[in-house]
Amino acid sequence: MQTYVALLYSIILGEGRRVVMSDLKVMAEGLGLKNPRTLVATGNLVFDTDETAIAALEPRLETAFERTFGRHVDIVVRDAAGWRMLAAGNPFPIESQAAGDQVAVRVMRAPVPAGSLQALGASLGPGERMQAVGGDIWIFFSRQTPNSRLLAAISHKRLGVGTSRNWNTVRRLADMVGA
Repeated sequence: MQTYVALLYSIILGEGRRVVMSDLKVMAEGLGLKNPRTLVATGNLVFDTDETAIAALEPRLETAFERTFGRHVDIVVRDAAGWRMLAAGNPFPIESQAAGDQVAVRVMRAPVPAGSLQALGASLGPGERMQAVGGDIWIFFSRQTPNSRLLAAISHKRLGVGTSRNWNTVRRLADMVGA
């Protein structure tokens, strides 16, 4: 058995409708995934299954999600080792310790395209920093820039399929997969 982390891009189904995590767990069980568990109500699913290619798991989960909830949502999957590596690669450990909600990573389905960071640099606000690690983009958001332009700049259209999680969530998911 292998443990995987699945990150949903969005759990908003429409005005006033959100995915309930217990329903997400039932969906996972319906796919034969073992021991599905969620972390906070923001679309973080951890499960066990026979070792499977991530490229096969992502569309399988997306299809089941659309069938169950009536809406397509991009889902990014990492195996436990990949998630531990992502967490260990945090380039902002001091900032994360001081304020885990100010450090986030955009977890990418495919590595961030070359040159993207340079293009995103124009969107950095005062005190903000950004670094690519292992194909994902880590960002330290400064409290000096409460409405960061980076949020819009790291969109699917510019970077491809990915979803962001703050350090608190990354760390807790790492704990769930046995970091």
